[in-house]
Amino acid sequence: MKLNDKLYKMINDQIKHELESAYIYYSMVSYFVAEGLDGMAQWMTAQAREEMLHAGKFFNFIGERGGKVELQNLKIIKTNWTSPLEAFQDALAHEEFITGKINDLMKVAIEVNDFPAKVLLDWFVSEQVEEEANVGKVVQTLARVGDSGNGLFMLDRELGQRVFTPPPAQGE
Repeated sequence: MKLNDKLYKMINDQIKHELESAYIYYSMVSYFVAEGLDGMAQWMTAQAREEMLHAGKFFNFIGERGGKVELQNLKIIKTNWTSPLEAFQDALAHEEFITGKINDLMKVAIEVNDFPAKVLLDWFVSEQVEEEANVGKVVQTLARVGDSGNGLFMLDRELGQRVFTPPPAQGE
């Protein structure tokens, strides 16, 4: 079943958004490394890798549906922050933006009765709930920690435990 033209364009745009997500998170990695916050850098590295996986899911979906991905230029969204809290607040705002884009995709998939797209997007809807919750928890903790060096050290250490584990390939 060929993709509806509107849905095709939106999914193609979503690949760009997912790649820009990875781009901004890698920018945050650089910021955290420069600040000596290696745990936060590790957390954002895992986040960036996850976003690349998301882009790949959309990329593969277009190909599986007989389409051709049209890669677009990426925007450099931001490269510096004044604090870890500001960086994670930006990450949360970005995840909320992505959630809105996923919701828009779902609306169109429902509107055009594209059931394969709906199945794919169901996964992303759930994933975005998790993404916002995880980043929101870090924002909340950083806000509580405030200027406490010990609190920041402990949180950095905790966030450094995150490891990106790609999901098994389908059928495994």
